[in-house]
Amino acid sequence: MQITKVVIPVAGWGTRSLPATKNIPKEMLPIFKKPVVQYVVEEAMNAGLTDVVFINNQYKKIIEDHFDYNPSLEDTLERAGKLDILKEVRAVAEMVNIISVRQKKQLGLGHAVLCAKEVCKNDPFAVMVGDDLMFGMHSGISQLLDAAKSENMAVVGVIEVPEDKVNRYGIIQGEEYAPGMYRVRNLVEKPAIGTAPSRLAIVGRYVLLPEIFHHLERVKPGVGGEIQLTDALQGLANDKKLLAVRLRGQRFDAGDWVEYLTANIYFALHDEELREPLVRRLRELMPC
Repeated sequence: MQITKVVIPVAGWGTRSLPATKNIPKEMLPIFKKPVVQYVVEEAMNAGLTDVVFINNQYKKIIEDHFDYNPSLEDTLERAGKLDILKEVRAVAEMVNIISVRQKKQLGLGHAVLCAKEVCKNDPFAVMVGDDLMFGMHSGISQLLDAAKSENMAVVGVIEVPEDKVNRYGIIQGEEYAPGMYRVRNLVEKPAIGTAPSRLAIVGRYVLLPEIFHHLERVKPGVGGEIQLTDALQGLANDKKLLAVRLRGQRFDAGDWVEYLTANIYFALHDEELREPLVRRLRELMPC
């Protein structure tokens, strides 16, 4: 199984991050020295994916522009002799092939994935949600790609969450048949605390086969007219064609303010020049 495309839905309004996202897409909010979406694209690139399909809206073209050349800026940097920065800026434009698909109405994650049907056609593809950041030597989408290729099935990424947070996620029910790998039998969207079938929560990483479009086209819109990807995944689970992999590595939810700020500190602490002064400043701010 050869997989080259990754679908990244970015058309949402980022209401969890307002008012910061009133005029700036949530995907372009900076974490340390890069916008959120660049970390997601780098994860895809490092996993061998070469074609990024942004599902976007008419007001967020700046996301695609970030992965293009900027001749005026590059000329300014070159004349100023800032060649290291120039090299870094140009490298962003050369990372991957960018394909843009317009989502004219924001009708849920399932609808966003369905918008990619004509681009993906009969090929398997990855899906990465832009505000879920994952880091590690072998983390995130690369783990799912390995599983999908070896098992020739659709795969979702899961993490174990505390019992008091299961109501924030889609939760899977299934059997572990290999270390960290599960046959999914059922998916429950945001179950009430105390009723969840497990603590394995679906996070924003998927590898899907073209048959997902068949299920998405038959999903009935739910609250707000949205088409939920979870409902289509349940169709795969009913056919015994869905696996889950427990993801390793560090994860940050960039749509949560605590997680977003923690991610900034995480990366700054890994910068040799910033680590000591940052720790010193944080200690000054911490209450006794």
